[in-house]
Amino acid sequence: MTSILVVDDEPQIRRALRVNLEARDFRVLEAVDGESALHVAAEQRPDLALVDLGLPGISGLDVIAGIRGWSDLPIIVLSVRGAESDKIEALDAGADDYVTKPFGMGELLARVRAALRRRSPDADEPVVQTAAFEIDLVEHRALVDGIEVHLTPTEWALVGMLVRHPGRLVTQRHLLHEVWGPGYDHETNYLRVHLANVRRKLEPVPSQPRYFITEPGMGYRFQPDAPERDQR
Repeated sequence: MTSILVVDDEPQIRRALRVNLEARDFRVLEAVDGESALHVAAEQRPDLALVDLGLPGISGLDVIAGIRGWSDLPIIVLSVRGAESDKIEALDAGADDYVTKPFGMGELLARVRAALRRRSPDADEPVVQTAAFEIDLVEHRALVDGIEVHLTPTEWALVGMLVRHPGRLVTQRHLLHEVWGPGYDHETNYLRVHLANVRRKLEPVPSQPRYFITEPGMGYRFQPDAPERDQR
């Protein structure tokens, strides 16, 4: 049974989430503060976490950073803070998605399903090699100079979408719909943050990307290495 950790200090929120998630056959774990959230995450190893930012004790951002220190489980933030700066801060900390309270349960459940799908490996993906890195999307392994580099599930989803279309523009809208789902047409800040993290991990010079190219106002493109010319 897929388990979901709900981290929120509001009893009514926890109860609503528990009822709706259990009705769809999820196993629900609960934590009322940041310290207990980290303990439950380490002991129970959930498949996904729903984390409020305004927690007693350590903050939701600290919870995200703490989990990201050892796990790649999908993390969805639930928060009354709706400013773009708050969303970017949470994404930078390692969150995969951000839902502003109050939220529709149907939308949240759709985002939960999408996040869980992103974590599932796709057995049909090839190995992609460049002069700077190797991406094995079957085994979910990224290597830079022979050393494995950790990519989050969301970063894997974006990389997978781009490398499957080498040299072609993938629009912002298409990436948002495929990775996060319908209703994300305007969350281009998600793409900026996660692609910046991908470049930081894989590009030789992240500030001058060679492989993951931005097409301003349109989308992104994976540019493979040019084929070597036959010198004979």
